[in-house]
Amino acid sequence: MNDNLVRKVLIYRWLIFWIMALAYVFVYFHRLCPAVVAVDLQKAFNASGGLMGILASAYFYPYALMQFPAGLLSDSIGPRKSVTVFLAIAGVGSLLFGLASGIGMAVAARVMVGVGVSMVFIPAMKVFSQWFRIREFAFVTAILSLMGGVGALTAATPLALVTGWLGWRSAFELIGIGTLVMAVIVWFLVRNRPQDNGWPSIAEIDHSGPGSPVAPIAISLWDGARRVVTEKYFWPLAVWFFFDCGVFFGFGGLWAGPYLMHVYGLSRAEVGNVLNMLAVGLIIGAPLSSTLSDKVFHSRKKVLTLMSAILLADVLLLNVFPSELARSLLYPVFFVFSVCSSAVVVIGFTSAKELFPVEIAGTSVGTVNLFPFLGGAIFQPVLGWVLDAYPGAVSGDYSLEGYRVMLLILLVGSCICLISTFMMKETFPST
Repeated sequence: MNDNLVRKVLIYRWLIFWIMALAYVFVYFHRLCPAVVAVDLQKAFNASGGLMGILASAYFYPYALMQFPAGLLSDSIGPRKSVTVFLAIAGVGSLLFGLASGIGMAVAARVMVGVGVSMVFIPAMKVFSQWFRIREFAFVTAILSLMGGVGALTAATPLALVTGWLGWRSAFELIGIGTLVMAVIVWFLVRNRPQDNGWPSIAEIDHSGPGSPVAPIAISLWDGARRVVTEKYFWPLAVWFFFDCGVFFGFGGLWAGPYLMHVYGLSRAEVGNVLNMLAVGLIIGAPLSSTLSDKVFHSRKKVLTLMSAILLADVLLLNVFPSELARSLLYPVFFVFSVCSSAVVVIGFTSAKELFPVEIAGTSVGTVNLFPFLGGAIFQPVLGWVLDAYPGAVSGDYSLEGYRVMLLILLVGSCICLISTFMMKETFPST
C-alpha cells in the first residue's frame, strides 16, 4: 500500500476531528447561553418567568425529538451534508434570535437553533467510526466531550463580556455568523470516509485486522427500539437522565444566572465567572467519572450512585443556605453541581450502551438521549412558573421565597436521581 496515502489518511482524519469538535463547541454554547443573558432577555421581551422558561426550553424539545431520526439522516444523506445543512439552520436561527422583535419570534428562532445543533453529535460519531480504529474511538469521544465543556465555558464569562460590550443582540448575531462559517468549513473540509478522497479505508490500512474501524452506529431501528423500551432496567436509567439533566439544565442552563443576580447581587460579569464552574466541572468531571468507573470502582452503578448522592448534598446546601453562602463558596458549589449532574452523564450513556447488545447500542443511546433534553424542556418553564407565583421587587427581581421553592424542586429532583440509581443494573463488563 502507498505509504504516502496512508500518511494522508492518518493526518487528515485529525483535521476532520477538530472541525467536528469545534462544531460541538457551538452545540454546548447554544445550549447554555440563556443563563448569562436571561435577565437582559426578560427585560427586552417583557417576559414572565414562565415565558422565559418556554423560550429557553424551545431549544430542548426539537433537540430531543431529532435524536431518533438523526441516525437515519446521517445514513441517508451522509454526516457531511447533515451537519452542513443543520448547522446552517442553527446559524440562521441565532441571527433571527438577535433580530427578534418579540417573544414569539425569539421562541421560533430558538427552535431553529435546537433543530440545527441536534445534528452534530450522532453524525460526528459516524464520521469518527470511519476514520478511527476501535482502540482510538474512546479517546476521541472523550476529547469531544471535553470540547463540549469548552462550549459551556464560552457561554459564561466570554458571552457576559461580549454582551456587556455590544449588547445581547449583537452577541447572538455574531455567534450566528460564526455558526454559518462553521457550516461552510464542514462542507469543504469534512469527508464521510477516507474513500471519498480516493484514499484507503482504515480497515484496508490495517488489513482488516483487529484494528478495523468501529461499525457505524445503528440508529432508529424499530426492532431495536422496541427491545430497548421493553427492557425493565432501561427505565431507571431513563428516569435518572430525565431528572439529573432536568436539574442541570433547569438551574445551570437558565435560572442560575437570575438567581445569582437577584439573591447575591452579582453583576453580569461576576455571574459569568461563577457559571464558568459549570464548564470547568464538565471538562474535569468527564474524565474523572470515567476513571472512577473504569479504574477505581470497576462499576457504572456505584459511580452513578455516588455522584447522585453528592449532587443531592450539594443542592441541599443551597436549600439550607439559599442566600447566606460566602461568594467564594459559590465557585466550588457550582463546580460540584456540574461534575455530579452534567459530567457524569458519560457514565449514563456508557451504561445505556452496555445494557444492550452491541448491534442495538446506537438505538439504546439514541432512545435514552431523548430523556435528558425532555428533562431540560420541562424543568426550565416549570421553574419559571414557580418564580412567577411569588411576587418580586418593583425592579422585576424575583423574591427569595420564590427561589427557595425553586431550590426545593431541584432537591426533590436530585433525590429521585439518587433513588433511581438503586434500581439500575450493573453493566460494567465482567472480566
